[in-house]
Amino acid sequence: MLKANIENFLACDAPYEEADIVLYGAPFDSTTSYRPGARFGSRAVRSESYGLESYSPYQDKDLLDCAVFDSGDLELCFGSAEAALSDLEMRAGEIVKDGKVPFMIGGEHLVTLAAVRAVREKYPDLHIIHFDAHADLRDDYLGAKLSHACVIRRCHELLGDGRIYQFGIRSGDREEWSWGREHVYTHRFNLAQESLMESLRALQGKPVYLTVDLDVLDTSVFPGTGTPEPGGVSFDELRSAVTLVCKNAKIAGCDVNELAPMLDVSGASTAVACKIVREMLIALSLNNTEQ
Repeated sequence: MLKANIENFLACDAPYEEADIVLYGAPFDSTTSYRPGARFGSRAVRSESYGLESYSPYQDKDLLDCAVFDSGDLELCFGSAEAALSDLEMRAGEIVKDGKVPFMIGGEHLVTLAAVRAVREKYPDLHIIHFDAHADLRDDYLGAKLSHACVIRRCHELLGDGRIYQFGIRSGDREEWSWGREHVYTHRFNLAQESLMESLRALQGKPVYLTVDLDVLDTSVFPGTGTPEPGGVSFDELRSAVTLVCKNAKIAGCDVNELAPMLDVSGASTAVACKIVREMLIALSLNNTEQ
């Protein structure tokens, strides 16, 4: 059984046995291709969460009423992506085995592969909803198959065609766009509710893994990330989208990643990340209560 972390995300201090959702941090950014620093994201989110209220006026629900356990950050090997992924897969697997929803805070986006590996073991019919500025569909990046630029391609190798739904994508090389048209559902540039609802209807009753790369946000909202891409969505568009998915999908696991806190000395990017995590946790808890 996992033991409680000393410093928890705001109000996430339920006993492990009673928790529906389990947080864990993935402080890893060894394949980051531009600006490093995402390894410090999970710690910053946990620490700075105390600048928030536990109550969400958007959902009229308090995180204090949710059963969430925070297991803290893992200590990961920076010299081997596969070793780090193996440790993260073990943590997610333990959580899933115990009938709880694993919620990972990154870290770079490659860490999603570990969670998807673990969740797919229990849910072979797993599907992915992916919010991101980048397609992450490269077969390799500078010869490396394990890279944050390749993570969704590696997930596709586990799940197959028609199981991945991408939203907000506005960057990728020509081969990624061409390959993606044949193998995944890609909704470019935004998080339109109509497209999201259409996808959620198609996924009704099917297990879903939600992965949120925070660089889906516009750089004016979220500059604290390793590969910023202008032209993204607003905070409220992302908040509405993650709430919609977490409330309506059969969420088997999820993550929020790619905050590099020191790249925004104002702290605004970290505050945005904290609030997105809070809204997701509350929406997930409401979903679990209603099921």
